[in-house]
Amino acid sequence: MKPEEIKKLDAYFKSTFHNPKLQVKARPRKDDSAEVYIGDEFLGIVFKDEDDGDYNFSMAILDIDLG
Repeated sequence: MKPEEIKKLDAYFKSTFHNPKLQVKARPRKDDSAEVYIGDEFLGIVFKDEDDGDYNFSMAILDIDLG
């Protein structure tokens, strides 16, 4: 993803979830997606659908996190 896309997504996540600690960061070896964090804790991946320009956020929820 381009830096300007990451900046827009970062602002969107912070505003939507009312959490200034959310961060969208470029992935080290991938340019088709970005990583989403709260502080140092990894939350998930955001992908861009190149066909329609939409974004998809994917987050795994572990069973132990629900306990």
